[in-house]
Amino acid sequence: MKISDFIEEMGNAGVLGAGRVYRATNLLSEMIKDPELNIFLSVAGPMVPGGMRSIIVDLIKNGIIKVLITSGANLTHDLLESFGGSHYRNYGFDDEKLHDSGMGRIGDIYTKSEDFEIFENEINHILEKIASETEITSIQDFIYHVGTQITDENSIIKAAADNNVPIYAPGIIDSMLGLQLWMFNQSNKLGLDAVADMHQLSDIVFESDKVGVVILGGGLPKHYSLASNLLKGGVDAAIQITMDRSETGSLSGAPLEEAKSWAKAKAGSNLVTVVGDATVLFPLVLAGALDLVDSGENE
Repeated sequence: MKISDFIEEMGNAGVLGAGRVYRATNLLSEMIKDPELNIFLSVAGPMVPGGMRSIIVDLIKNGIIKVLITSGANLTHDLLESFGGSHYRNYGFDDEKLHDSGMGRIGDIYTKSEDFEIFENEINHILEKIASETEITSIQDFIYHVGTQITDENSIIKAAADNNVPIYAPGIIDSMLGLQLWMFNQSNKLGLDAVADMHQLSDIVFESDKVGVVILGGGLPKHYSLASNLLKGGVDAAIQITMDRSETGSLSGAPLEEAKSWAKAKAGSNLVTVVGDATVLFPLVLAGALDLVDSGENE
């Protein structure tokens, strides 16, 4: 049984989570096949530590996504691995003991302080090189220049730089990468211009015939992805995979349909929300969608 056959069986059920996975898979395949539609990928939460790094790299290298919008934390963890660090398992849940042994915890994922020490040393060399060429740059251009200094072929940031896929990280300061930039600026000068990013991203939106967004998690990347399309009437299609709830009015848990009231999604746009862990569900949805694309189904 092919993965698309498995998801077709979910579609035969047609309800609850199975129905949502089926509809998201079909919508993603349609988005990928539409030559007039540019796909923005929004990534929040610990997706790189959670094992999604290679999937994002493949999406970039295969030309499936036009734009990546993510958090400074995911960029930090991408760089951590690029500099030889890793993410670890099976160290338990005694957080005071973990702290004393130089480890940090993200759910059941673990990091080592020694890896961050290498990260700090390596990123400072890169910051020095960038600062020698400019005193202020857009966040997107900053990330691009970091990518040009990375040699790890499995790096998201390097893949994006090599394939001219812009990365936007509006909350970059709220991360270890941002902290290192602030510390660097205590004795150097390298500023980030967040407004410049809006100029660049708006140009991409207005030059696109249509925009579809794939949203993993919520938070600032989700809003930045949707809001960037507001002046053009909203996105044409969107898929959201989230664990967050809507009752408190939070952005992360807001149903995609709510975006229509703000002109962040167009009237008549195709929207699918799947409730669940994106590290489980997105690989499933993506594999099914690529299977449909390869088989020529849904044409």
